[in-house]
Amino acid sequence: MKIRLSALPILMLFAGLEAGVPLAQETSLAVAPPHLETRGAATQLIVDGKPFLMLSGELHNSSSSSLEYMKPIWPKLAAMGLNTVVTPLSWELVEPKEGSFDFKRVDGLLAQARQTHERIVFLWLASWKNGMSSYPPAWVKQDTHRFPRVAEHGSEVEILSPLGAATEEADARAFAALMQHLKAVDGQEHTVLMMQVENEVGVLGDSRDHSAAANAAFASAVPEELTRYLKAHRDSLYPDLRALWDANGDKTAGTWTEVFGDSTRADEIFMAWQYAQFIHAVAVRGKAAYNIPMYVNTWLAGDDTPPGEYPSGGPEPRVVDVWKAAGSGLDFYAPDLYASNFADWCKRYHRDGNPLYMPETRGGAAGAANVFYALGEEAGFGFSPFGIDSEMDEKGDLAVSYGAIAKLAPLLAEHQSAGDVHGFVLSKGHDTVDFTMSGYTVQVTLDEIFGGHAESGYGLIMAAGPDEFLGVGKGFRVSFIPRSATGQQVGIAAVDEGTFEDGKWVPGRRLNGDENDQGKGWRFDSRQLRTEKVKLYRFE
Repeated sequence: MKIRLSALPILMLFAGLEAGVPLAQETSLAVAPPHLETRGAATQLIVDGKPFLMLSGELHNSSSSSLEYMKPIWPKLAAMGLNTVVTPLSWELVEPKEGSFDFKRVDGLLAQARQTHERIVFLWLASWKNGMSSYPPAWVKQDTHRFPRVAEHGSEVEILSPLGAATEEADARAFAALMQHLKAVDGQEHTVLMMQVENEVGVLGDSRDHSAAANAAFASAVPEELTRYLKAHRDSLYPDLRALWDANGDKTAGTWTEVFGDSTRADEIFMAWQYAQFIHAVAVRGKAAYNIPMYVNTWLAGDDTPPGEYPSGGPEPRVVDVWKAAGSGLDFYAPDLYASNFADWCKRYHRDGNPLYMPETRGGAAGAANVFYALGEEAGFGFSPFGIDSEMDEKGDLAVSYGAIAKLAPLLAEHQSAGDVHGFVLSKGHDTVDFTMSGYTVQVTLDEIFGGHAESGYGLIMAAGPDEFLGVGKGFRVSFIPRSATGQQVGIAAVDEGTFEDGKWVPGRRLNGDENDQGKGWRFDSRQLRTEKVKLYRFE
């Protein structure tokens, strides 16, 4: 069983001394580094003093391991409208020999990104990636005594145990060295916006680690830090976790099975605590060197999938509270979201102070639609389809959506903060959604005209002034119902298509006739994504 320092400030102090960077130096930068900030109704990523919406994409796992391979990729990503690239950075290439660090690839990626005016989110692929341990250096993999592994069904597997104290120390030391280097070479440029610490962690193949050290810890008392957190946050706990705790008597002391029951759910909670403590410790060491936002992503499970068939212990919604109780090194938790019930999973993560960032998701037509929901309805600050270097089409659906959002990004950030923007994705099975905005019930439905029906639609709507709204998207129509009881009716005074140039609205055609269904509704044709403004009027 490993021993951890319980005092977080002491851990941060030693980390700062080891890295050779005084903690007070952080405030000496001319401009604050990228950070998260709550502004009104939204938590936003602030870069160089302004909200920054990441229109991003994640590279394939091995793409950025070769600078030569990446040379032609960057300009193609920029042409798609990306402003940020999410790219792996592996421990094995950063520290090929223990204590000897190689940052040539890091510096090369920064240089390439700056040439095309891109930002970066680095994925620290270290002790774990997709539940396995394929990215640690060879000197870690081969020393199974010093760096113990998870045991499943009586045998060790290629998963480093989160209970390994030496593993945590080595990982944290390498991460701190990387962050110290990033501060030195990027502390003024702010090319790197955030860090993902590890990737889709958890035990695959079993519900928990069954090594001797893990068995001893599992038979011991649940740490007081966790039970104290459960008690203090009882009313805001994720419903599934609270129900499990209630079903087992709301105990604040006892072993893991006594507090959470004798089931794989107790195993998952135990592993969540172990992984969370490890990764918080790594993040704390990194933040002591260079304090930018850090997060962990999640391989999402189905509600009825048993732990072990997905990485058991990763920050699934039902154990995010366990992760929060384990430390404060991480800023938020994010879903790798490929499921069809996109909105439902977004809501599970955008809750209880956790902002929404989508580090890995579908691209193509699905991504082109879902980005409007994530950034509009859930006030997300970033969206990142996976394998973006296989989707480099500057005229594709995703590029078109990114292009439209980029033009109104500052305005969208303002409306996220004000809480008067809504995003949506419509389909045959979900063809209507209603919002309350600026004194109206705003009803959005799939578009229909002359007997033709749109198969799908997506977009966002924000309040633009008294009786005025701005919309972006395709395949839907909008009607307005006054919420006041004056008996007045509402009509459409004007619809203008247009665009934003340098933050200013540039109107195009005035849409009447068929384009606006003779004034019957505010239409967004399914054939082309449009940006439009509507002005309403009241009459008796």
